[in-house]
Amino acid sequence: MQPLIDNARTFGQRPEEFAHLAEGQSPDVLFITCADSRVVPALITGARPGELFELRTAGNIVPPYASGHPTSEAATIEYAVEVLGVKDIVVCGHSHCGAIGALVRGDDLTAVPAVRDWLTNAADEPKCSDTADPTVAEAVQNHVLAQLLRLRSYPCVEKRLESGELRLHGWYYEVHTGIVREHRAESDTFETL
Repeated sequence: MQPLIDNARTFGQRPEEFAHLAEGQSPDVLFITCADSRVVPALITGARPGELFELRTAGNIVPPYASGHPTSEAATIEYAVEVLGVKDIVVCGHSHCGAIGALVRGDDLTAVPAVRDWLTNAADEPKCSDTADPTVAEAVQNHVLAQLLRLRSYPCVEKRLESGELRLHGWYYEVHTGIVREHRAESDTFETL
């Protein structure tokens, strides 16, 4: 913890670098990814403060849209699309994902009931031909595609997609190599960016 505190103390000693941020934010990208500490969107993308609007959930799950039962995730997506006018949404899964691994393996999650209940929001149980693969790459990539499909059911997303004002992207980040792959619709594969 101490290194984090030390950095926070010196971070504010460069106010000239951050003064413009008080004028507001206008990110072009909503980046939806896992809460895993090994996944750092700004590090992966090189984004500076104000360039990414982030939504982080266990397993980068986009819950079903339900107008009568708003969630913080739905509010974040709606705000990014309707208020900030983001032009792109990236759903980024990652290798070695504990949430997706638990789904694939059918782990007993009775000791963590909130986690167990949250994971029921995954669109489908991710398909994986090799449940012993520690990267759970196939399952994570299938899960990313399911979340992109889920996003399309959000009215604000659907409207912007139809008007051509919004694009969706599926990414897969390898925590053990740093490589990022993007889903290519024409080949239906994840290829290195």
